Amino acid sequence: MATIAHRTSLPAAVAGLRPTRPVFLDLPFDRLNLEQTLAALLAVPAGERFRYLVTPNVDHMLRITQDAEVGKLYREAWLCINDSRVLNLLARSHGVDLPAVPGSDLVAALLTHPSLDKASPILIVGGGETLVEEVRARTGLTDVSQICPPMGLRRNPAALAATVEAIEAVLARFVILAVGSPQQEMLAHALARRGKATGVGLCIGAGLEFLVGARRRAPSFFRATNLEWLFRLACEPRRLGRRYLMDGPRIFRIVWERRPAR
Repeated sequence: MATIAHRTSLPAAVAGLRPTRPVFLDLPFDRLNLEQTLAALLAVPAGERFRYLVTPNVDHMLRITQDAEVGKLYREAWLCINDSRVLNLLARSHGVDLPAVPGSDLVAALLTHPSLDKASPILIVGGGETLVEEVRARTGLTDVSQICPPMGLRRNPAALAATVEAIEAVLARFVILAVGSPQQEMLAHALARRGKATGVGLCIGAGLEFLVGARRRAPSFFRATNLEWLFRLACEPRRLGRRYLMDGPRIFRIVWERRPAR
C-alpha cells in the first residue's frame, strides 16, 4: 500500500519548526504563518507526487474529536494549518500557540503569488460553473481546469472513486479541493494513498468564493477583533446559524474537559 507523502519534505527554513510541532485536542498542527506556508507550497516542484494540506476550523475540530476516521484524514495530511482565529484563542488556554492562516487568505495569496508561473496547471474540484473564468480573470492564470463531482461524496464510494481517478488524470501543480469537509479531505487522503496523482492539494472549502467575490470577506475590524464569524453569521444566517450558535459552542466544553493538568 502506498504511504502518505513524507512529512519532512519542506524547505529548510520551514522544516526547522517541525521538532516543536504542537498538538491541540489530539491533532498535530504545523505552527506556520502565511508566509511560511506559502514557502512550503511553492517549494514543491511541479510533477511531484501528490500531498495535501488541511485547514481545520472549529467545525472541523468538532468532527475530528467525535470521529476517529475523520481525524485520520487530518493527521495524515502533509501540512495541517490552523484556519481559525477562534481556535488560536482556545489553543492559548492550553498553552499552545497556533498562528491563524485562514484558508481564504492562503489560496488567494498562493494563486496571485508573483513567483507562481501563470501557466502552472491548476485544478479546481467543486464550485460553480463560472468559477474557472472568474479565477482566471482575478489571478491571470491561464491553465485552470475544473471537475464538478456529484453531491454526497461522503456516502457514495463509487462517485468518490470516480472523482479520484478524474483528478489523477490531470497533471496539476495545485489541486484546489472545494467540496466541503470531510469530502475534500477524503478525496485528498485517497489521492495520497494511491500515489498516482501529482501536485499539492489544498482543502480550503469556500476559499475561492472569497477570492472571486462570490462571498464577502469580513471588514478588517471584524478580523482584527476575532469576530469574523459574527460577520459571516449576519451575512448567511440560514446557512450558518446552526453551526455557529448551536454546534460551534460545544468546542468550549471539549477544550475545558481536555485542559492540561496543573
